[in-house]
Amino acid sequence: MQKPLRKEQTATENTSIDEKDLAILRLLQQNAKATVKEIADLVHLSTTPVHERIKRMEQNGVIKQYATLVDHTKVKKGLMVICYVSLRQHDKTEGSKFIQRIHEMHEVIECYNISGEFDFMLKVVAENMDDYYHFHVNKLSQAENIGHVQSVFVMGVIKQTHVLVN
Repeated sequence: MQKPLRKEQTATENTSIDEKDLAILRLLQQNAKATVKEIADLVHLSTTPVHERIKRMEQNGVIKQYATLVDHTKVKKGLMVICYVSLRQHDKTEGSKFIQRIHEMHEVIECYNISGEFDFMLKVVAENMDDYYHFHVNKLSQAENIGHVQSVFVMGVIKQTHVLVN
């Protein structure tokens, strides 16, 4: 007897992506504001099937969201820092508390649970070094269960992309 799928499994495992879907995804990654008509013309389908494919990929979680990418240096967030964080206690409850706290810190724009010497890697943006110092001392270091934090300052961005489908 087959085990019933959980809801989140259904959304990802039953997603079948064909070449037309990949072509649509490529175009949306280049320009999320492209119209269905523009995409349809480029993938050689009519607008209805393109619209249906996009909706299906949104519903199945293939397309998670549409976003506007902002140049952080032009919105007073010119300092980017990668923070490696280790926790003192590694149980599920303490990890969940830390993750909840990270969600409350608007300076943290990305957070990854990692393996190795550290438990988490954060991507933090700040206006300047004073702003980052304030964040580090008054927010991040004050979070419960912080063991060790190592900050690495980004001197330049060589490659930054969100394109997954080429």
